[in-house]
Amino acid sequence: MRNNSNHAMFPEANHDEQALQNYIKTLRVHSSRHFHDGNKKILAERLEPQLRRKTKNRVPSRKAVREAFMGEEYHRWWSAMLRTTQEMLYDSVGPSIERQLPTLVHKAKALKGERGSLTLDDKITTPSYLAAVDMHCKPGSYMQELTDDDVFPGAEFDRTFRLYSMGGLGPNLDDGGWTLIAWLKKAFPNFKPKRILDLGCTVGHSTLPYCDAFGKNVEVFAVDVAAPCLRYGHARAVAMGKDVHFRQANAEALPFADNSFDLVVSHALMHETSTKAIRRIYKECHRVLKPGGVTAHLDGITPHDLYEKFYSEWMAHNNNEPYLGTVQDEDFDGILAQAGFAKAKRWVSSAAPQFKTHENDDKPVKEYIAVAGQK
Repeated sequence: MRNNSNHAMFPEANHDEQALQNYIKTLRVHSSRHFHDGNKKILAERLEPQLRRKTKNRVPSRKAVREAFMGEEYHRWWSAMLRTTQEMLYDSVGPSIERQLPTLVHKAKALKGERGSLTLDDKITTPSYLAAVDMHCKPGSYMQELTDDDVFPGAEFDRTFRLYSMGGLGPNLDDGGWTLIAWLKKAFPNFKPKRILDLGCTVGHSTLPYCDAFGKNVEVFAVDVAAPCLRYGHARAVAMGKDVHFRQANAEALPFADNSFDLVVSHALMHETSTKAIRRIYKECHRVLKPGGVTAHLDGITPHDLYEKFYSEWMAHNNNEPYLGTVQDEDFDGILAQAGFAKAKRWVSSAAPQFKTHENDDKPVKEYIAVAGQK
């Protein structure tokens, strides 16, 4: 797989860098296909029946399944493989980005202001639940800056996410955006939002589809706390011919007036927050929505599938995603109610990925959850 994109901001790789990254991608595909299936068999044939006998046939908890797997040698091999390949993503991509960082910074500055906008705020502080660890084992996480006008975290993410997704999120890594758009159009067939806000956008992979999904004259805004990701995301959007207004902000305290958006969305944000923060975010969504407006949040959460629930628990403990375990147990309908959405205006359902993979690609997400409310 060529780990490349066709936009002008995308960091290239020389022959040796590309070869190493292709090897890691292939190793992840092998691990995903073969090791996952083995774990599922162990759970279905041995661990789940044992745990259900202990709980009088109740569904075992995330913690109980994780602890049961710890005694399985097969699982320990799988766990080591998954964690090691995650670290290898950054070890292979990081030096490549550093090599061309001055050029990438120059490109981003040259593209700034051509379309859309970029507004940064040095008063924004990183929430403690994000600052406490290197999220996803990414060295320095998404906020670290190596130089003035830095774009390193964003450029690295654009490339590592291609490896991580193993070809399963589409050529522009925007399956999340198109999946939520498809869900929205089915749930609200006559809904034509003109002013849209994306929360926790990172570099805008899932943001850009909204520029085209609901017709012309749509204003798209996107916020994140990570300045270097926003710099890269803005330049990437300009390079791809899209108008997006990127702004550095915390989704718990949005810098927008009441009743100012028709649609507020997020993609994989719910599992990156904390128990308290997610409730504040939903309240902010309700506040900034116009009457009749919709908020919708997409995430790779499958709490009804015991193996996928365990896998998320593993990610929480081993891939520096602390909330990905506990978010499986959240009462999303209750969160919507607490935020102010009426009972008849709340939805929690599954959403099928839109991008169809090739035979040799593996989806990192088999199913999404969509959580929505209408004001």
